[in-house]
Amino acid sequence: MTTTTVVTGVGVTAPNGLGTEDYWRATLEGRSGIGPVTRFDASRYPTRLAGEVLGFDARDHLPGRLLPQTDRVTQLSLTAADWALADAGVVRGEVDQLRSGVITASTCGGFEFGQNELQALWSRGSEYVSAYQSFAWFYAVNTGQISIRNGMRGPSSVVVTDHAGGLDAVAQARQEINDGSVMIVTGGMDASICPWGWVGHLAGNRMSADDDRHRAYRPFAADASGHVAGEGGAMMIAEDADSARARGARVYGEVSGYGATIDPSPESGREPGLRRAILAAIQDAGVTPSEIDVVFADGAARADLDRVEADALVGVFGQCGVPVTVPKSLTGRLGAGSGSLDVVTALLAMRDGLIPPTVNVDPDPAYGLDLVIDRPRLMDLHVSLVLARGVGGFNSALVLRA
Repeated sequence: MTTTTVVTGVGVTAPNGLGTEDYWRATLEGRSGIGPVTRFDASRYPTRLAGEVLGFDARDHLPGRLLPQTDRVTQLSLTAADWALADAGVVRGEVDQLRSGVITASTCGGFEFGQNELQALWSRGSEYVSAYQSFAWFYAVNTGQISIRNGMRGPSSVVVTDHAGGLDAVAQARQEINDGSVMIVTGGMDASICPWGWVGHLAGNRMSADDDRHRAYRPFAADASGHVAGEGGAMMIAEDADSARARGARVYGEVSGYGATIDPSPESGREPGLRRAILAAIQDAGVTPSEIDVVFADGAARADLDRVEADALVGVFGQCGVPVTVPKSLTGRLGAGSGSLDVVTALLAMRDGLIPPTVNVDPDPAYGLDLVIDRPRLMDLHVSLVLARGVGGFNSALVLRA
């Protein structure tokens, strides 16, 4: 890498905050967005809690013509992208169209849209299926709609690596900047809180069945019982640092290192890949482990997965060698949206010198982690490490510099 990639704008649609500062204030105050599912009747399902983006009405943010052709995940993505572009001071129509692109991540695409059209097909017939079904369900639709809306015709793609996708998209945006693009809209978003999406979440066998919203998702607790699924995420504006400086843009931070690995087969007896991803990201950033000020952990909240992550962190940083936090304990796990939201959270943490807390967790000391709990920790933060892991063995690590 020879070009410096910086983040100049952020847009957040999270269960505990609509808009970046609302989300950040709620996160520092420990206000949770986890509650009973309201988007459908979940009473017959074994898991009935979710992190829903309440109060979001797409009609307040998008033109009416877009509503019938887009799923909720696309509506959230378009809104977050609009906010990120405005935050970066970018005027629609004034971007360098061929040197600006869009790279997003999603684990599910437009699940709810697809479910509704399948219901129409089953109950009424094929002539009642919307023509927009041809693209509204698809993983790449967020990238496409953001690109069309903002006239960004340069390098664009979609990343599908489950929860790791939110980091992988940012890393791919960094690569495109290095290859000559000046601006990439990037981030991750998911919204699959509907019956079809819910059974998909349940099939993963990683969700908590606890009905207590304050106990259901507790990463690194001795009696952790799984995670709570959520919706939302974040979009960012990644720019070439020289170009951003030339137009006088405010800079949140630099994307300075990235590493990604795939876990070996569990039967192989080989070490999982997370530690190698962390070391690769640190090396790519040109720093040492001692220079990492804080880790935003993946926090799966299952004993086996938490053990793997804790062992990787202890292996790199030593016992309680670096502050660790899981602010997604306030939102639930947002699929691909979690990683990108953690990136934004890390940038805000470095801006304000505050590590947001992991809530409702009495951490098991056997993990050997310095978990920041209950309240923010005041600390000078210059370099942050963000981790994300996806079903299928995806491990991603991103280093950010203030």
